[in-house]
Amino acid sequence: MAAERSHGSWYLRLELGTGTDGRRRRVRRGGFQTRKSALEALVRLRGPAGSPLTVAEWLQRWLENHRGAPSTVTGYADHVRRYLTPLLGHLLLAEVAVAHVEEIFQVITREHQAAGRRLSAATLDRIRATLRAAMNAALRAGLVEENPASLVALPPTRRPRAVVWTAARVQHWRETGERPAVAVWTAAQTAQFLDAIAGHRLYAAYHLIALRGLRRGEAAGLRWCDVDLDEGTAVICRQLQPRDGRLTVCPPKTAHSTRVIALDRTTIAALCVHRSRQQAEADAYGEGYRDSGYVFTNLNGDPVAPGRLTHVLQKLIAEHDVPPIRLHDLRHGAATLALAAGVELKVVQEMLGHSSIVLTADTYTSVLPEVAHTAAEKTAAYLLRAAGVVPGTTQRRGRAPARRRRRVAGHTRAGLVRRRSSAQRPEPVWHRIRARPAVRVRVDNTASAV
Repeated sequence: MAAERSHGSWYLRLELGTGTDGRRRRVRRGGFQTRKSALEALVRLRGPAGSPLTVAEWLQRWLENHRGAPSTVTGYADHVRRYLTPLLGHLLLAEVAVAHVEEIFQVITREHQAAGRRLSAATLDRIRATLRAAMNAALRAGLVEENPASLVALPPTRRPRAVVWTAARVQHWRETGERPAVAVWTAAQTAQFLDAIAGHRLYAAYHLIALRGLRRGEAAGLRWCDVDLDEGTAVICRQLQPRDGRLTVCPPKTAHSTRVIALDRTTIAALCVHRSRQQAEADAYGEGYRDSGYVFTNLNGDPVAPGRLTHVLQKLIAEHDVPPIRLHDLRHGAATLALAAGVELKVVQEMLGHSSIVLTADTYTSVLPEVAHTAAEKTAAYLLRAAGVVPGTTQRRGRAPARRRRRVAGHTRAGLVRRRSSAQRPEPVWHRIRARPAVRVRVDNTASAV
């Protein structure tokens, strides 16, 4: 090879740590034309920190040290287990490029299509968000020099807008089974459903969510010490989330989610009845009852899981044959009902615990049919008035012809003096004053004024 330098190519070998099976691991890469290019690739694979890690190793370490909400970590772990580790885990963290990330999304799409499973653009975006968060953490740790997940272009996603279960939409659902992604009940439908489940032991939970817009984790984490029925307030300062098969106490979703909400008289009455029912259940259960202090509990006193609130709601909806909604759609409905009742947007934002009023306006401005109809009529009436048309008709506005009044001795019938014509009007006094020449006044020092 010394005689023929154009012959052959350079290879590199990188020793990794011992695997879980106790065997040595190494990475081989070849095809480099010069020794310099091979050394540059070796440095790049080692990463800025000089300690090479595979994507699988880094993802596992990242999940173990993540301090996010339990539900968020659970979603990250599911994406890592199902998609990222099988498709990217064998690569070194420092060699992941945009082409690798684009390829795994193509593979995921093909696998779902082959299995006949639906794959939305939002699902792909969430998988990319998981990889992007993990690579950002590696970037902060100095393990990579850029984040390839941030440079990948995916199909655009559209956030579904909440729609109202109108009569036409309900009939279409009954005939075809097609339902919107996000739908809310009208005021009448909400009242009908709450009246139908008034005897259920968890009625107060659904009443509270439907009227005050709590998240399901916030409702599950509500304690009696956080509720003041005399003052009509409730403090939302924690939530319950499932993690590793157990319920975990977590702070609310955001800092602004910690809030104090006002309770109306119907909600106070529902909570009073619920507390009496809960005490009766404790007496009937006996010594094994555990007084957990939570507002919504199971029969043994343990706090109810957020997932159970969802499961029970779906059963109640099926039993009473009402249009289907999700539990979170009750929160959408609470905001919609408040806006339809004329509550200011800022008050609705505080009730929901949003960090920005823009989020409230963008998400919960779907109004009920009668409110939208009233707004449409007001807009049309304003336009017709500007065009000179009487609203509700085709008649154009116009000045009514003036009736001729009979003169009675120089006066009208109303008794008012008839105005003179411009020729007969006397000259204004100020005209005459201005027309006079200026008068000079001499003052004699020896006498009084002249």
